[in-house]
Amino acid sequence: MRQSGKRHYREGSPSRRIMFYSHDTFGLGHLRRSRALASAMIEADPNTSAIILTGSPVAGRFTFPERVDHIRLPGVTKLPDGSYVSQTLGMGIDDTTSLRAGIIQTAIEQFEPDLLIVDKEPTGFRGELLPTLEWLRLRGRTRTVLGLRDVLDEPEVLAAEWQRKGALSAAEKFYDEIWVYGVRDVYDPTEGLALSDDLRARMHWTGYLRREITDHVEVPGIPYVLVTPGGGGDGAAMVSLVLDAYEQDPTLEPDAVLVYGPFLSGEVREAFDARVNKLGGRVTAVGFDSRIESLFAGAEGVVCMGGYNTFCEVLSFDKRAVIVPRTVPRLEQWLRASRAEQLGLVRMLDEERDGMTPTAMIHAICNLSGQSKPSEAGADGLLDGLDVVIKRAHNLMSAAK
Repeated sequence: MRQSGKRHYREGSPSRRIMFYSHDTFGLGHLRRSRALASAMIEADPNTSAIILTGSPVAGRFTFPERVDHIRLPGVTKLPDGSYVSQTLGMGIDDTTSLRAGIIQTAIEQFEPDLLIVDKEPTGFRGELLPTLEWLRLRGRTRTVLGLRDVLDEPEVLAAEWQRKGALSAAEKFYDEIWVYGVRDVYDPTEGLALSDDLRARMHWTGYLRREITDHVEVPGIPYVLVTPGGGGDGAAMVSLVLDAYEQDPTLEPDAVLVYGPFLSGEVREAFDARVNKLGGRVTAVGFDSRIESLFAGAEGVVCMGGYNTFCEVLSFDKRAVIVPRTVPRLEQWLRASRAEQLGLVRMLDEERDGMTPTAMIHAICNLSGQSKPSEAGADGLLDGLDVVIKRAHNLMSAAK
């Protein structure tokens, strides 16, 4: 049972505080989702402030609106064998995890959030959230939410992972609500998990998180296809295939704007830049742009991987898209893209069905203009996530007063 207790008066500070936890061992997805949620929540209520706890090494390259800040947790890197190491500190992974856990606990104690929203991992990275969750439960003043993207992984794989991490018992014990940032009729990320009836009663499908242009940037004045591998760390194969297509077909239109992402390795990018330079301006490339929304809005179409945030941008800006999903280390992107194609929202380039060949990519780009837009398949009805989250957060924090 939660203990009752009133918070002391906060002189000169916003009356409501929200903390986001985004473990971010790789990629941009968790941080970008938390940033979108925080921005929407503080915009809806001028008496709210938010802090994002993140392990992303590129958090400092993003702009955050007034009353939203971030705390950078020591970074970790996942090795090919699945183990983790500290990014820069030269510490063992156990010591790094303990340091992160201490920073999290201190931040929570000092910030005194009314609401803690945890992205995807119920126990945090290697269980680093568990001490804080236990402390919050005993203290009884902070409401806790587990936020899940629309697709996590194959049901059998996810069930084994949650069992190994103790995630299921943590979800049952520590969270007031679970928010699924998707639509149940599209996909249920908890399929295969042995959730109790009580926990399922705490679940809410919010819809996808609509994206808008936050910072305007100049975009090309001619028609272009936006090519984005998201964070870029696992996008080299897709980028190479797009360049293959433009190299093989000198008449391929429209031109392409390629955003590598911050995690594409330097050597790989140098090789790609050399290829881009030989294409006579038909393809232009930039390393990373945290304001990619403007490029989405101006594009004739999109060639992308199948991450959650990119998918939300495709729907929000109503762009004809070809998704080239990764299939390792998990099938999340393939499951999302496959279901979206079934619903007529996007076109997927599938390795087994279509082949990952320059010819297949040429055809996909050429056929973009003939695709239906996501809105024609009902995408607008899927994008209520931010409105629902704002209402649910308000209800939770009001009940805690």
